[in-house]
Amino acid sequence: MTREMWEEHARWWVDGFTDGVDPEYTEQIIPMATAELAGAERVLDVGCGEGQIARVAVEGGSHVVGVDPTWGCLEVAARRGGGPAYARAAAASLPFADRSFDAVVACLVFEHIDDVDAAIAEVARVTEVGGRFCLFLNHPILQAPGSVWVDDHLVDPPEQYWRLGPYLDEVETVEEVELGVHVRFLHRPLSRYVNALAANGLAIEHMAEPAPPPGFLARAPGYAASAAFPRLLLLRSRRTA
Repeated sequence: MTREMWEEHARWWVDGFTDGVDPEYTEQIIPMATAELAGAERVLDVGCGEGQIARVAVEGGSHVVGVDPTWGCLEVAARRGGGPAYARAAAASLPFADRSFDAVVACLVFEHIDDVDAAIAEVARVTEVGGRFCLFLNHPILQAPGSVWVDDHLVDPPEQYWRLGPYLDEVETVEEVELGVHVRFLHRPLSRYVNALAANGLAIEHMAEPAPPPGFLARAPGYAASAAFPRLLLLRSRRTA
């Protein structure tokens, strides 16, 4: 069901979030990924979509392979070129030998993956000892079902606050993110990812929770009051054994 959903909405993703049209990517995610992958020789981009992260890694001097299960995105990636090689594959079954890469990146992908343990185990398997895994996620406090910024005028004086949904529960939701576009999310608490990384010999060495970038706030003025709550989470881990 997930793969079919992404095939159906591949064009929506490509048109709305790539090729410089989305400020969260252009102002925040791509610069962060560029810095995180600096100096890597062999990079794997898991869930590469149409290849925007893969292309900037090539520009930084890396040899890059991108994998994605969605033909609609891979076809666009191939047309846009830029140097990466691409293959159709799922994160839980990567078609590469052990220790093939010194850096792996996954950007806003793992919150859509059912078998997160198998996917992280595969990332660890194909990463050489000393290599890095850069995991970008929609922040779990943002993704918890029912989490929302509340402007409460029923109290005196009025209050504004972030209401957190059932954060500790692993919950599957299908959200209508745009008229007629339904996307499936799997919310997990942060500890779920941290413990899965640790269990597979991936030791976290850096974590970032950046504030939303100015370009996003300019396009979503209603979010400005809650800008102290992060939308993005980065975990960089290192393969230790």
